Amino acid sequence: MSKNEKAKVYFTDFHTIAFGDGLPTKLKKLIRKAGIGSIDMDGKFVAIKMHFGELGNISYLRPNYAKAVVDVIKELGGKPFLTDCNTMYPGSRKNALEHLECAWENGFTPLTVGCPIIIGDGLKGTDDIAVPVAGGEYIKEAKIGRAVMDADVFISLTHFKGHEMTGFGGTIKNIGMGCGSRAGKTDQHSSGKPHVKEKLCRGCRRCQKECANGGLVFDEASRKMHVDAEHCVGCGRCLGACNFDAIEFDNNAANELLNCRMAEYTKAVVDGRPNFHISLVVDVSPNCDCHGENDVPILPNLGMFASFDPLALDQACVDACLAAAPMPGSQLAKHLADPDFHDHHDHFTNSTPESEWKSCLAHAEKIGLGSREYELITL
Repeated sequence: MSKNEKAKVYFTDFHTIAFGDGLPTKLKKLIRKAGIGSIDMDGKFVAIKMHFGELGNISYLRPNYAKAVVDVIKELGGKPFLTDCNTMYPGSRKNALEHLECAWENGFTPLTVGCPIIIGDGLKGTDDIAVPVAGGEYIKEAKIGRAVMDADVFISLTHFKGHEMTGFGGTIKNIGMGCGSRAGKTDQHSSGKPHVKEKLCRGCRRCQKECANGGLVFDEASRKMHVDAEHCVGCGRCLGACNFDAIEFDNNAANELLNCRMAEYTKAVVDGRPNFHISLVVDVSPNCDCHGENDVPILPNLGMFASFDPLALDQACVDACLAAAPMPGSQLAKHLADPDFHDHHDHFTNSTPESEWKSCLAHAEKIGLGSREYELITL
């Protein structure tokens, strides 16, 4: 794409004709029209990054959409696999065993999606690779799940929704935060160092084996581990090694700093290899799919978007959302109905006033991740 050329974003709504094609088929048509076939996938490993949903949450994308993307990649000769990396917080996706069981329970199996499912950063979230960030201001080397970086082609399949910190969870968040290993997620979320919750520490010393800097000291008297702040570098590997959730970081990075780091992690993932991106604005819950619950959607189901440019894709989804009317009875609608509420004239900020999203797109453009100028092509 030339410097002055607008990025192309392809769009189709969720309408279907009775006895006609269903939405998975419509998605296949969209990504073919958007040019996914121009990528050489013959015999190549193709990572499809998506979110399998936390147990208890049912607003995540249905496996049917993943199967549609997998089918197209197979037709192009690719070897696809679905992937996500482990979470840094306690939950049902903090290690590969529980993560896979969560995916299966939520309907993602090789039978339903037509390809293997691989957790990108390994069993404990420690299998990552340091990837340089070209032009990075906050991150010089991103800690990305090894399987994600081993793929020849990278595809993102995103559920576009609200988010309690970043305003919305779109393509950049799906890639940047989602492809970071447990240490990588810590790198983005926290500016501090970990601490050990003594009540949960079993004294097993597994974490100490992962520490290369002398940042952990074991107290023989109490049989508990402690952090030596002078030597700890905040890498987060101890967090991945603990099976008992006894180690945690304070998530004290400001939202703007989180957004900038997330954009830089995204650039590390996509730079230097073919990539393509899909975003579905459906079941727009106010919070992330990492929650063990989901609330009433704040906006209507708007449609499916696809582009080679992850930044243009997020901008197009944002613009569509801001032009839509809030859903009655939603968190957003209730806030706007409150006579004492300050209207920010922004659906995402109005839904979660403590969140912030604009810095993410601005920084992504600054570091050359993509363009915020786009041409919307409606099918």
